[in-house]
Amino acid sequence: MDAFDRKILDVIQSRFPISERPYADVGAEVGLTEAEVLARVRALKQKGVIRRMGANFQSDRLGWQSTLCAARVPEDRVEEFVAVVNKLPNVTHNYLRQHAYNVWFTYVGPSMEHVREALAGIKRDTGIAVLNLPAERLFKIKVDFAMEGK
Repeated sequence: MDAFDRKILDVIQSRFPISERPYADVGAEVGLTEAEVLARVRALKQKGVIRRMGANFQSDRLGWQSTLCAARVPEDRVEEFVAVVNKLPNVTHNYLRQHAYNVWFTYVGPSMEHVREALAGIKRDTGIAVLNLPAERLFKIKVDFAMEGK
């Protein structure tokens, strides 16, 4: 990554412009053309530097339910299990931990019943039970990764 890539990442993490031509706006801020910004964002996504681009919503304010999930997945079945979980559009995060419960993810649904049905579906498809750990108290932490050495 060069200085332009880092500047672009600084902008798009939390200040992505809401406009007709957001990549032109980013370009104006960092000193590139719209086409150059688009090409760089696509390259960063292809390299895996950018995993996902999209809005984050407060699910509870929309009347939806969110839960943290954990599963004990045998090492030789992790890829298979993760592939099943990642197919679900309501999964917002999915990561591995070095722990007895080694696969953790969050699931958001329109109701807790929907969430329970989805987790039961994962068990049906994989044979692996998933812990449903809904939050009792919510803490939101905003994290940006400063790319310009701030």
